[in-house]
Amino acid sequence: MRLIMLRHGETVWNVEQRLQGQDNSDLSERGIWQARKFLPYARALVPAQVISSDLGRTRQTARLIGYPDAPSDARLRELDMGEWTGRTKLDLIRDHPDDYSAWRAGSYTPPRGETWQMFRARVAESIRDWLRRTEGDLLAIVHGGVIRAACHEFLGLPPSRVVPVTPGTAT
Repeated sequence: MRLIMLRHGETVWNVEQRLQGQDNSDLSERGIWQARKFLPYARALVPAQVISSDLGRTRQTARLIGYPDAPSDARLRELDMGEWTGRTKLDLIRDHPDDYSAWRAGSYTPPRGETWQMFRARVAESIRDWLRRTEGDLLAIVHGGVIRAACHEFLGLPPSRVVPVTPGTAT
């Protein structure tokens, strides 16, 4: 059994370097291309189960790779970034450099945001639940933060040690 995590294709907000969190932005033309390019790999993997976050960008990616009916799970949503949602990375780095670095390391929570510990527990609960119910490989179409949380939970890699995952790539 394998857990394969696919980050959704690039979105318009990814291009603008905006933090999306649980807000949504449509896939960019490049993001649509990335998802379509993954289609042959998805077919070759022959996963026993495909799931996705319930946010639009992951649902759109699921449709584009041939799994429009894959169940969605709100526990696989991206980290709630609170007041940082919609802000650009460059603005945050300029205005709050220490907080931004601590946030990337999982030790700072923006106002009204979700803590890393809560997020990691939510993601782990979902993945464990789906793995228990799946006989064979599980393909989860998710977000970069979800992949980082899963790597922390299951591989012991803290968020500060995980390089951001490129849109449209599998882990």
